[in-house]
Amino acid sequence: MRKTIFSALVLASLLFSGNVNAQENIAFASVNKVTKAKGVTATAYKIDPAQSTMTWNGKKVTGEHNGTIKIASGELQADKNKVVGGNVLIDMNSIVNLDVTDKDYNQKLVGHLKSDDFFSTEKHPNATFKLTKVTPVKSAKASAANATVNGLLTIKGITQPVSFPAVVNVQGNTITAKSDAVTLDRTKWDIRYGSKSFFENIGDKAIHDDFTVQFNLVAKK
Repeated sequence: MRKTIFSALVLASLLFSGNVNAQENIAFASVNKVTKAKGVTATAYKIDPAQSTMTWNGKKVTGEHNGTIKIASGELQADKNKVVGGNVLIDMNSIVNLDVTDKDYNQKLVGHLKSDDFFSTEKHPNATFKLTKVTPVKSAKASAANATVNGLLTIKGITQPVSFPAVVNVQGNTITAKSDAVTLDRTKWDIRYGSKSFFENIGDKAIHDDFTVQFNLVAKK
């Protein structure tokens, strides 16, 4: 039971969720029309879901869990080999927990994640991340993060700014973007279940507020 609760909250806290009703679909489409500075002509690169991945990791007092979630679609915009904006759509119904081998248990876990206790995927089937700025890191070492990515992360209809290091490259017809581990505080998105910040006497049932995510995006013209 503890493992079920933990895994469910970890996913609920770290996976991108948003309300994708008709209005939000319109909003998502409009985000792809990136606001450009004068003199900037951005080229759109379509994200390839088959080559793009997202992983997560979360911890509680007595352990940790990890898994994946699929990237549904999106695009990145580049101007003169520099990424200037973009948007990513995440499929919340693709939640996977990798450290549970029991199929029946895992099915119950995923069902719980999709319930109103956590993601409420019937109301929030997708999630979005809007990339607003990419700042190059001067003299970045090979294979190390060469950019700081800023953007807006929406979870259950709540949007918060986030910033993290990543390796971002534009080469020919392809953009690759791979983040370092991104640490996020789930309570900023009103995900409080099992949090000592709100429930003091929960002992070893406590789930850490911080969790990490990592992404690896591939986008092509």
